[in-house]
Amino acid sequence: MGTASRSRWKISKQNSGCSPVPGYAVEARPRVRKALRQLDGTARKDLLAAMRGLAEDPRPPGVRPLTGHRPWLRVRAGNYRVIYAVDDATRVVTVAAVGHRREVYRGLDL
Repeated sequence: MGTASRSRWKISKQNSGCSPVPGYAVEARPRVRKALRQLDGTARKDLLAAMRGLAEDPRPPGVRPLTGHRPWLRVRAGNYRVIYAVDDATRVVTVAAVGHRREVYRGLDL
């Protein structure tokens, strides 16, 4: 009985029809890397987790387009924001800016 139940599980697992979907590559501009180095550990950890999440789902719940900057999107990570663009053709997410919600939009040159 133990062998039969294991073999049935393996068969159903092999024939499940689920194929892994390739994720997106996340690229960060140099100013993003510099901004991350200047943050405290907790904020850096939250922002990096949000950026890694964009590789699996580039449009997570709560994502908003930036007003006046058409292809750019923003996602919240606590009091911090990640501003990025998605290229579905090449499956690349380009992170343009990260920072505190109060300062990230000032002088935004995308």
